[in-house]
Amino acid sequence: MPTNTLTSLAILKVNVNQGSDYLDYLRPFILQVLVENKPDPITGNVVSSHIQQQFGLEIPERAVNIVLGRISKQRFIKKESGVYRQIGELPDPRIVSKRAEAERHIGAVLHGLQQFSKETVNPMLNDEVAVNATCAFLGEFGVTCLRAYLRGTAIPDLERTHHADIVLVSQYVQHIQRTDPISFNSFLVLVQGHMLANALMCPDLHNAPQTYKGVSFYFDTPLLVQALGLEGDNRKDAARELIALLTKLGGKVVAFSHSRNELQGVIYGAANHLESLNGRGSIVLEARKAGVSRADLICLVDSLEDELSKIGIEVQTTPRYTEQHQIDETVFEQVLEDEVSYYNARARDDDINSVRSIYVLRANAVVSSLEKAKAVLVTSNAAFAKAAWNYGKQYRASENVSSVITDFSLANVAWLKAPMGAPDVPVTQLLAFSYAALKPSSDLLGKYLKEIELLESKGAIDASQHQLLRSSPIAYQELMNLTLGQDTALTGDTVSEIIDRVSSEIKKEELERLNEEQKAHQETKDALETQQSRHQEVVRNLYWRCHRRAKRQSSMLSGALAMLAVAGLLASLIGLSLANPILSWLVGLVLGVFVVLSSLNLIFGTTLKSFHGWLQKKLLRRYLKRESTSIGVDLSVWMGED
Repeated sequence: MPTNTLTSLAILKVNVNQGSDYLDYLRPFILQVLVENKPDPITGNVVSSHIQQQFGLEIPERAVNIVLGRISKQRFIKKESGVYRQIGELPDPRIVSKRAEAERHIGAVLHGLQQFSKETVNPMLNDEVAVNATCAFLGEFGVTCLRAYLRGTAIPDLERTHHADIVLVSQYVQHIQRTDPISFNSFLVLVQGHMLANALMCPDLHNAPQTYKGVSFYFDTPLLVQALGLEGDNRKDAARELIALLTKLGGKVVAFSHSRNELQGVIYGAANHLESLNGRGSIVLEARKAGVSRADLICLVDSLEDELSKIGIEVQTTPRYTEQHQIDETVFEQVLEDEVSYYNARARDDDINSVRSIYVLRANAVVSSLEKAKAVLVTSNAAFAKAAWNYGKQYRASENVSSVITDFSLANVAWLKAPMGAPDVPVTQLLAFSYAALKPSSDLLGKYLKEIELLESKGAIDASQHQLLRSSPIAYQELMNLTLGQDTALTGDTVSEIIDRVSSEIKKEELERLNEEQKAHQETKDALETQQSRHQEVVRNLYWRCHRRAKRQSSMLSGALAMLAVAGLLASLIGLSLANPILSWLVGLVLGVFVVLSSLNLIFGTTLKSFHGWLQKKLLRRYLKRESTSIGVDLSVWMGED
């Protein structure tokens, strides 16, 4: 049931326990299934089925089996003949205590969405419609193009969903972000829960390294446009937050020189069409909306590499063609044409160049995980990423990580490594996606421009109205309001309605009233954002400070332990005189430590490296608790404490 899906996502966020690996988020759901349904025998397939029925989440059987294995080690269940059976009293999963808070968030979201929809062309008449629309929206936040992921999202496939639902929810998100911070926070809980649920789609994620050291992330041209702020603040904030997080995790953010050249051409083109009646495209529309001039765009081109460097992006020379690492560009072009509609052949050629460059940099190495990929192209174009993924699966059978992944997939996976170290990522990704969903598609925009040209030729609108409909950002906003992104909803009457709405908006008295309302909302929003920003900055700095301290001290302790073991071995090998009782005792202690470590490694597979990782996690959690208590910062949500 979709309502259960939303509640479960909210429970995941409420129940998140900093310091545990991601599969532990699944434990309460599995325990609840075992307590309520008492399946006998207990199998991954049966439990996975119950989780979908009770909680509305599709969790792979492999992930369930891993958690069942962990529960069996605590002797609540026992594996016999390939299945589990209950042998002890199961602990309270505490799902019920978390459900009330989760349902509070769900209720706020659904009620607010239905009220908002009443003022649109697609009012939602009941909770079921609102739930389906919200699930469809969240389902767009999937993680794809990483073979380790068994599914892109934990949300089951929905029937009777429509792109108009996603547009309407996006409008609602933008609305509450401006006017209702409390409702926006409730919606954000669902987004964070879904990003956490994405981790459950990859049972091996908890074994992945915690850094991206040695990995270069190459941003493609559209993503560079967003990082520079040429498509609005929402998309800029998402791109820059991703850059900051990747850098913190040891990765390197770069761009190919051919992408830099393409970016220069794109900005020049927008500058030359900014004042033209035929000017369109996201950069042109955003520039008009923000009051950016042609001269401003030309100046940006002249200082492009410096501007990219300021935001943490280095430009690197595109690698030369290397025959032994070369892809079949003809085949890839065909795969690309099946997924992406290009209006510019140069853009297609640049995308092909980017993909073949990634293969050259990887040099035919077998990539087992994103953390070992060496080079990855990052894009905001999901269709482009899918094409590269399909090519890799068909013609590069050993490929586990696509040459191209989406910015959201990367942001999601990177955020899971350090949620407290990057608390803004879910917010910026949510706003960026909802903003992008409110842009007219190429088909809708083309039909709209033809319609207004037809109306002018018939004399239904005059030249000034025609120009207003082509160039006003308000006109495009009203186009989405009246059609919800569906080109079939566009008619001559729709255009007439757009004219009336735009004309009303530009009247002086209406603008004054609107400005007063916006000023009041902006002041409230600014105050809240300032407070939230300060809190998030404190949390971020606290986390990374404790992380560095834990890493440094765990390395020192592990190094000291290793030196003791080596010293003991050397002492025994050279037959050091043990006449001195104190020296004899020290050497014996060293040898004892070495014997204990060797025994642990033999019995449990414990190594100095795993001990170092365990110690670092323990120290991190200890320092976080101590530091948060001393400065009075509440980390209970992040640390799973009531």
